[in-house]
Amino acid sequence: MQTFPEAGAYHPPSGDEPNDWIVHMDSDDLSLGTYSIPAGGADDQTPHTEDEIYVVQAGRATLVTPSGTAAVGPGSVIYVPAGEEHRFTDVTEDLALIVVFAPRYGSRSLPGLGDVRRLLDAAPR
Repeated sequence: MQTFPEAGAYHPPSGDEPNDWIVHMDSDDLSLGTYSIPAGGADDQTPHTEDEIYVVQAGRATLVTPSGTAAVGPGSVIYVPAGEEHRFTDVTEDLALIVVFAPRYGSRSLPGLGDVRRLLDAAPR
């Protein structure tokens, strides 16, 4: 067993970074981290090759994807499938999210394939 007392705690970005990402754990099957975006800040992430679950611990924002838009706040749980474009916008309060990737973050990436791999992962099954 392992506990993660710092998971979901807001961490301001350092320097000129628009947001903050902390990895708490990587196993063969999943990754756990905390993603923080300050109020008024920018979400500059690109689609991932793994499925993703967000659990909002603090703050408010809007999550925009091609499949829909949702206001999110503390207690919101969001699933984003691999390859789907998604972005947190209108961050009105410092946003702190627990993030779970499955399988482990980056494990589906293949060197040299870039967006091709993302499109393969996002293809309907």
